[in-house]
Amino acid sequence: MVDITKPVPRLSRTTLARFVTHTRRAVKLTGQVNVLVTDDAQMRELNRKFRKKYKPTDVLSFPSLESTSPSVKKNAVRFAGDLAISRDIAAINAEQLGHSLAEEIKILVLHGLLHLAGYDHEQDAGEMARKEARLRRVLRLPESLTERSTMKQAIITPRRRRS
Repeated sequence: MVDITKPVPRLSRTTLARFVTHTRRAVKLTGQVNVLVTDDAQMRELNRKFRKKYKPTDVLSFPSLESTSPSVKKNAVRFAGDLAISRDIAAINAEQLGHSLAEEIKILVLHGLLHLAGYDHEQDAGEMARKEARLRRVLRLPESLTERSTMKQAIITPRRRRS
């Protein structure tokens, strides 16, 4: 299921749902994924509630309990998890980095799906960054989150720090 709370130019729910399905398969993530594209206020509340951080963030990943349970066989997973994406932060990043809001939301979906698949750029010695860069090229997306987080020209304020 895809829910976009405020219209995104050139990105319908159907188009984003197809992208999620295609990208989920490319990531080799088993199970359904729900995506919410919302505003900073709701992202701030989700970040506060689930991460105890009192600020909005660009993307949050919520793995399904069944996808993380050792008692569930990997092939039996029917629900992989949820993603929440801030349309507001995505719009700022898209403008600063010179690509469309639709592309930025797709970049955030890819990043979130990799987290649902178990990747963690804060602890994996670059494994997620390499995977994200490869998939970004395959999916014809602009630079990935983990790549651009090291770019000197990208100005990332505390409000938009990556999770």
